[in-house]
Order: sequence, then structure tokens, then C-alpha cells
Amino acid sequence: MNKRTLEEQRIEFSNQKFLATPLAGLIVWTIIGFVGIFFSDFIAVWSIFIGTGSIVYLAMFISKYTGEDFLDKTKPKNEFDKLFFFTVGQALLAYSIAIPFFLVDYSSLPMTVGILTGLMWLPFSWIIKHWVGIFHTLTRIITVLTLWYLLPEYRFIAIPFAIVLIYIITLIILKNRKNDTTITKHMTRR
Repeated sequence: MNKRTLEEQRIEFSNQKFLATPLAGLIVWTIIGFVGIFFSDFIAVWSIFIGTGSIVYLAMFISKYTGEDFLDKTKPKNEFDKLFFFTVGQALLAYSIAIPFFLVDYSSLPMTVGILTGLMWLPFSWIIKHWVGIFHTLTRIITVLTLWYLLPEYRFIAIPFAIVLIYIITLIILKNRKNDTTITKHMTRR
């Protein structure tokens, strides 16, 4: 049995496209933004809960069309796939922080969910040895927090569309990222 080292699995994981999940996030946050424009805050709240909770499922569906196919059982097991799904789980568990704040001030929801669900990008940066996740997390935190304070009347609109913009930039970075030369060198030695 040919066992791959953890570093080989990291290289294999890092060479994926990583388009399905940010595309799913972009789609869902776009819908949330439009719901914020055209519907009541009550409906906007539900769009955040339902929409962000469904990003992972939408990403699984989209992954079939981006060539990533998250549910492909024929791919060899990779520990970093598991770690990535744990970060998704961590983002969903963040609702335990968002919900109590929501119960006190419903308009806190775009901020808390917008920030907490974006934290999964930080460990992603470490896994793939690329700055895109650090960019996404920090930009998202700073932007969402700033908009929450500056535009209190438009929290259900401004914050979702800012997250969409960050996803667009993130997708461009992911699409254009070059493999780290050390990873490429390591792979060619084998």
C-alpha cells in the first residue's frame, strides 16, 4: 500500500482549483443582498440564516461543474480535505455566537455571520501556503465591521454586497494564483 506523506497530501490539496466554495458564497451573499433591498428585515434575517447555512451544499453541487467534485469517492483520501470540512463546520458552529447577539439586536446578524463564517479562510491560507485566505479574512472583517458602524440603516444590503465584492476579488486571486515554486520543485523531484 502506497501511503502519501502529509506534505504530499498538502501539495495535492493545494493544487486544486478552489472555485466551488467561493462561487457558492458569492451566489448566496448576492441573493442575501438583493433580499435586503427588496424585502423586509424579517425576510432578510431568514435569508442570512438559510442562505449561509446552505453555502456548503451549493458548493458541493457547483464542485461537479468546476472539476473539483467534493463527493467523488474515487479520489484518494486526503487529510486536508477533512481539515477543510472541519473549518466549514467551525464556521457553522459560529452561529452559537451570532444567534445570542441577534436576539438582542437583529441588525447585528449581517456583521456577526459575515465575519464569523469568513474566519474559515484563515486556516485555508496556511494549508495552501498562499496569502489569499489571509486577505479574504482580514478584508472581510475590516470591511464588514466598518460598514456595520457607518451604514446602520443599510446593514442588510451594504454588508452582503461588500462580501460579494471580496468573493469576486478572492476568485480572481484563486484563478490566477501560481503554485509556490517550492511546491512545484518538490513535485518534480518525485
